[in-house]
Amino acid sequence: MESRQEFLKIFSINLRNILEKLNVEYDKLQEIRLRAGGPLLITWDGREYFVRKTGEITLNREESYLVEKKELLETIEYMANYSLYAFEDEIRKGYLTIQGGHRIGIAGKIITEGGSIRCVKHISFLNIRLSHQIKGCADFVLPHLISQGEICHTLIISPPRCGKTTLLRDLVRQISNGTSYYPGSTVGVVDERSEIGGSYMGIPQNDLGIRTDVLDCCPKAEGMMMLIRSMSPSVIAVDEVGDYRDIRAIESVIYCGCKLLATVHGASIEDVKRKPLLQKLVLERVFERYVVLHNHKHVGQVKAIFDDRGTDILAGEEVC
Repeated sequence: MESRQEFLKIFSINLRNILEKLNVEYDKLQEIRLRAGGPLLITWDGREYFVRKTGEITLNREESYLVEKKELLETIEYMANYSLYAFEDEIRKGYLTIQGGHRIGIAGKIITEGGSIRCVKHISFLNIRLSHQIKGCADFVLPHLISQGEICHTLIISPPRCGKTTLLRDLVRQISNGTSYYPGSTVGVVDERSEIGGSYMGIPQNDLGIRTDVLDCCPKAEGMMMLIRSMSPSVIAVDEVGDYRDIRAIESVIYCGCKLLATVHGASIEDVKRKPLLQKLVLERVFERYVVLHNHKHVGQVKAIFDDRGTDILAGEEVC
């Protein structure tokens, strides 16, 4: 309850009063959407709902509370502690990370200079993505990612909002701390968008384990190489790989003897194969495990785990 109250302080007073009345399980609240003049929306347990002025949720758009521009601007001021200038670099990237590890997506009028984004003005759209740490959510998966005492190179494949980052976060924590069947290893995390560790002022707000080092707000490709050169990790973890630089860095990680944990958007290995840059890694069997998630029954549900040959290693086993 205390963390919920702290989180709600980032909203304007009026929105705070509405959201305090939400009769939903806070741990399943994934997103809150604010659009100037638009309906107040939340994503709860994988499904989208409108919010009435009374705080009740509804599927009827006509009953939704409409967010006023002044409420959105007041919320932005609270989020940035009245100093947007201090968060200028983050805002240029389109998001802001606040205490607790929650990430605020920002959209509005983009001002460019020399082909680069200089600032975002007239911010009119916010997507508040809540950071929830679910300790133990990797209990089922981790044993399947270990072969001959070592972590396998693993790619987590998941559509949006299916818990891939949450799973990756708990895998990092357990690998770092060690378990009854696996001794702890040094883990390096490249947290480009502050979603894995949820760092605030450089300190991870989420528990990533006792042997974990974090590069916050660092591009994945550069970060992976920095960790290899300076921190000697046994395992490197990154979220949402995909561009050319990421792929080149992944190859370097593999050749340096580090194990890799990564995530990518998709619904199957076939989806990954359709991505030209990732296709090469799949065909060369770089990844030794593929964890496929979906949310048909609940967020973070494991659909299948495949080895490098595409064999489902959970065949005949009940998935969680």
